[in-house]
Amino acid sequence: MVRMIVRFGPVLAAAVVLTASVPAHAAAPAEPVPEVMAALGDSISAGFNACGWYVSCTARSWSTGDRADVDSHYLRLSELSGTIHKHNHNFAVPGSTSAALLGQVRKAIAAKADYVTILIGAVDACARTEQAMTPVATYRRRLDTALAELRAGLPRARVFVASIPDLRRLWQAGRGNPLARTFWSAGRICQSLLLRPTSTRRADTERRARVRDRVIGYNRAAAEACAAYGPACRTDGGAVFAYPFTLDQVSKWDYFHPNTAGQRVLAEQTYRRGFTWIDPR
Repeated sequence: MVRMIVRFGPVLAAAVVLTASVPAHAAAPAEPVPEVMAALGDSISAGFNACGWYVSCTARSWSTGDRADVDSHYLRLSELSGTIHKHNHNFAVPGSTSAALLGQVRKAIAAKADYVTILIGAVDACARTEQAMTPVATYRRRLDTALAELRAGLPRARVFVASIPDLRRLWQAGRGNPLARTFWSAGRICQSLLLRPTSTRRADTERRARVRDRVIGYNRAAAEACAAYGPACRTDGGAVFAYPFTLDQVSKWDYFHPNTAGQRVLAEQTYRRGFTWIDPR
């Protein structure tokens, strides 16, 4: 299951590194509103724990959800044009690593999606141990393979890649909260990062920093893969990674996944940094 974030500490340098990997798109021409969209990724895009106890809540997904209080990409596009109405597929699966992306891409191709959002990598970092985290080179190779198949199967599709949240902020915000620590321990959540959450030992401090560095590496790799894909792919320029999330935007079912408020923030931060759309009618 994927993991969410919370804000504490500076992230400007990391955001600059990520943004520098991608060309600016401010002057790009507007695109026709898509007719079919698909969300790919893990539990964040599936809306896991946003509406109930350990269940996916795709209606509250930042990408394809239809709840007004989230104001997802889908709802914003629906306001521009009726062409996309009820054509919002969510193929994101809780617990998915980058290894699952290719299979999800094939589902998007079968659905003939002309707009695809991707947010994946938190589970690659949130392994049982630090040693079990996916290497950055492997993550990049998986993204390149999946994007190549997407381009071959849907050559006219637009692709949006959201950055992975800064997972270390979750520890920074929740380490002093007994309930959060209880959920993390009982559920064995993201042990590469959250093991011994109250420890200030050097080994634990350095481990947390390495997990954060791995997430930064994934985000840089995703931005570079998107840039290699071409102008039909956009990223958020590191906006999700840099956003100052709080515990109020995290589900109280696990103190980990974004709740409804968190999903709304994801929608806001990503939509305004994506494509400029026009009504094709």
